[in-house]
Amino acid sequence: MEEERSHWVLSAPDPPTLSQQLLASLTQTYSSLTTQTLPNLLLSFLTSIFPVLHWGRYYNLAKFSKDFLAGLTIASLCIPQSIGYATLAKLDPQYGLYTSVVPPLIYAVMGTSREVAIGPVAVVSLVLSSMIQKLVDPVSDPIAYKKLVFTATLFAGIYQAAFGILRLGFFVDFVSHAAIVGFMGGAAIIIALQQLKGLFGIDHFTNNTDLISVITSLVESFHHHPWNPRNLILGSSFLIFIVFTRYVGKRNKKVFWLAVISPLISVILSTLMVYVTRADKSGVNIVKHIKGGVNPSSVNEIELKNSPHLGELAKIGLVAALVALTESVAVGRSFASMKGYHLDGNKETISLGFMNIIGSFTSCYVATGSFSRTVVNYSAGCETLVSNMVMAITVFISLQCFTKLLYFTPTAILASIILSALPGLIHINQAYTIWKLDKFDFLSCCAAFFGVLFLSVEIGLLLAVGISFSRIILISIGGGTETLGRLPGTDVFCDVHQYPMALNTPGVAIIRVKSPLLCFSNANSVKQRILKRITQEEAAQGNQQHTPLIQLVIIDTSNLVSIDTSGIASLEELHESLVSSGKQLAIANPRWQVINKLKASNFVKRIGGRVFLTVAEAIDCKMDC
Repeated sequence: MEEERSHWVLSAPDPPTLSQQLLASLTQTYSSLTTQTLPNLLLSFLTSIFPVLHWGRYYNLAKFSKDFLAGLTIASLCIPQSIGYATLAKLDPQYGLYTSVVPPLIYAVMGTSREVAIGPVAVVSLVLSSMIQKLVDPVSDPIAYKKLVFTATLFAGIYQAAFGILRLGFFVDFVSHAAIVGFMGGAAIIIALQQLKGLFGIDHFTNNTDLISVITSLVESFHHHPWNPRNLILGSSFLIFIVFTRYVGKRNKKVFWLAVISPLISVILSTLMVYVTRADKSGVNIVKHIKGGVNPSSVNEIELKNSPHLGELAKIGLVAALVALTESVAVGRSFASMKGYHLDGNKETISLGFMNIIGSFTSCYVATGSFSRTVVNYSAGCETLVSNMVMAITVFISLQCFTKLLYFTPTAILASIILSALPGLIHINQAYTIWKLDKFDFLSCCAAFFGVLFLSVEIGLLLAVGISFSRIILISIGGGTETLGRLPGTDVFCDVHQYPMALNTPGVAIIRVKSPLLCFSNANSVKQRILKRITQEEAAQGNQQHTPLIQLVIIDTSNLVSIDTSGIASLEELHESLVSSGKQLAIANPRWQVINKLKASNFVKRIGGRVFLTVAEAIDCKMDC
């Protein structure tokens, strides 16, 4: 029976080639298309691009009432946040409001998440300002700076759309959760320190984003430049008010709306206070003019020809695209799992891409899913993306009617609103959990955190991605092996270190390759580890009386997914080394691709056909012999 089962392994058909797999995929796609009529095919195509055509058919008044209230709720938070994030991006306040009008409307018809609230966010605003201001000073040349922001936004949208169209949305998953925790935490601290400029009313402040530069600039500003305590008093008072309302909202879910509207209340009250007391003449810094009206076209402001910064803008767009994708997809998947539906990463990436491409043509900078506003949207009971439409229309009406009323809004209030949102980006408990569970993950978290904090935002992100990729590579090609033993009373073979009760088989060494790949990078290491283990086992057996030395070495390849020519060469060298010392080599449980290559290289013939379905059958065959 063992010989017949071994024959099953050796007589398996050849696995499909790459060209056959591609042809099968195309055939399957074509057959699914030919079974549909032309109108249905067109509807299916449009529905895949615009999901609103699917869920819109089941929309009703009851859902609209919930979405309407949710939209108004997030708009009350979005308006002051958008103004604050625009200043963080070194843009005029209206551009934050513009970014909360067009992108949410585009996402509402193309997005797949029901809860994600679209608009400007703190981290992306910091990424753009920290990188673009190295090319053009936003203070001395704001027009040129604005053009570069729109161009970088276009690049970000193109990258995002390309990731989705080419079905590369899974690239976002390569940035580990630990890296995101570290990156967001470091960015939150930098953002908080930069907001001290507005909170204290400091006029002279550094454009750098690393911790040393910000602290040095802060200290120098206190010593060499005058600052007005009225800004600090005003901003701190409303910061305490916002934090208190959030505390009350968490303690009593019925009044969560109080925490949501507290930023808007702070803006209204502080603006009235400054207007009535004319505190702006006493040193309180104010926003001043905010341009209202419809989003102006920015097509002519995008610089793609004869721009000396085109290469740098392409790099900035890529960084902004990755940061925006990571935050939005992570937020969307979290709430999708809570609601029990699937979020298509590729469709989500396409929708974000086209949203930012169109946004770059309508005076918007990079928009994405906001964690804080999404939480509010979910808590307010949203049902669909209509809540984003309601929010966008509300912001649009505000741009038409209320921007003149914001002239006296103190900048310290905008700083306090941003500061109040930052604790949601710092996850100390998650960092502690990462430390307890996985030290390598914690290294990735720390690298991203300190990279952002002491170097720059882009270097911090690069370190996070680099360490995440390095771990994937190490896991994929690591040359680890483990010695197996039989669990008493079973035919199950397990690692003897994990299961000390596992029994060794006299005269047999059973070794499993832990890596899914046996290739040029780890083949020699695996061979050396196997020979070393055999030597160690023989030395241990030699110390025991009446115990035979190893006669058979069984390589369990159940984990091995693929093997290349270097891997096969290392197995041949291993076989020759074993034969020279009077031992035999057997292969157990090879995967389809592996056994196909071992047969094609005549390795199976060289080891006398000793290929078995299980380790137990390899041992039984040895016993019979």
